[in-house]
Order: sequence, then structure tokens, then C-alpha cells
Amino acid sequence: MRRSTLRTANGGADIATPEREIGLDALAGHAGYAVRRFQLWIFQDFIKTLAEADIRPTQYSVMTVIGANPGLSQMAVAKRLGIERARLVHLLDSLERRNFVSRSASATDRRSHALHLTARGKAALAQFKRLAAEHERHVAEKIGKENRERLLQILARFT
Repeated sequence: MRRSTLRTANGGADIATPEREIGLDALAGHAGYAVRRFQLWIFQDFIKTLAEADIRPTQYSVMTVIGANPGLSQMAVAKRLGIERARLVHLLDSLERRNFVSRSASATDRRSHALHLTARGKAALAQFKRLAAEHERHVAEKIGKENRERLLQILARFT
């Protein structure tokens, strides 16, 4: 055991206490806890790997879905990705300001907008996908290529 030092509340004398490993008890066997910790690692690595492109995971997801489905409505994107509609509107505003996404009146429903990637958005998404592939290599390095493939198979049941 290492010893760590704590200060008293009033900034007075230091108190030496033994530092020990903090146990997780039942959390160690909870899938939800493990998935959440993995998700945190995934997001941190994604953000770090794509930092030069200044793109966040949700922005990347939205652009990828729009790129694969030109003309999709905001509601359809929100539903498919599980994003609150109000949050998606703000996200689309930011992508529009960067000239990555355009919204136009839907040809079939005057109440909704059709979403498209701009030429700049298509070029940016190609760069983002290359960086995202690098991120996926990091995941494979962390958990092994076969484990990554198996994890994707398991998680596909929830997408």
C-alpha cells in the first residue's frame, strides 16, 4: 500500500492515509458498467484521433447517415440514430455553418427538410472516414481484431 497525503478542510496539518485500490464490488460483473467504461474510452480515442478534423462522434454519425441516404428527413435521421429532435436541429445548424450539410424543403412533405451533404461535406466525410478507420485500428489494438469483430456482432442486436 502506498501512502497518500490529505489536507484538512481548514488547510491545516497533513494527514497521512494508506492509499488502496478502490473495489468495484458488483459493478465488476455488470455489463452496463463495462459498456459505459468502454464507451468512454471509445469516445476519448475517437475525439483524440479526429481532433485535427474538429468533428465529434455524433456529428460524424449524422454526416455518415446523410451521406449514405441523401434526401433523408431530419426526423428520420433523429429516429435512426436515437438523437432527440431538438438536439439534432442544433447539430445540423453547426454542420450547416461549416458548409457540410444543406437542408432543403422536402419534395414530398412541406413540413420537413431533406438533408444532403454539400460538396465540401462529401470531401470532409471522406477525410473523417479515413481518420475513423485509424480509430477503429486503435480499438482492434486494444481488444484484439477477433474480439472487435465479435463485439460488433453482439452490439448489432441493439442497432
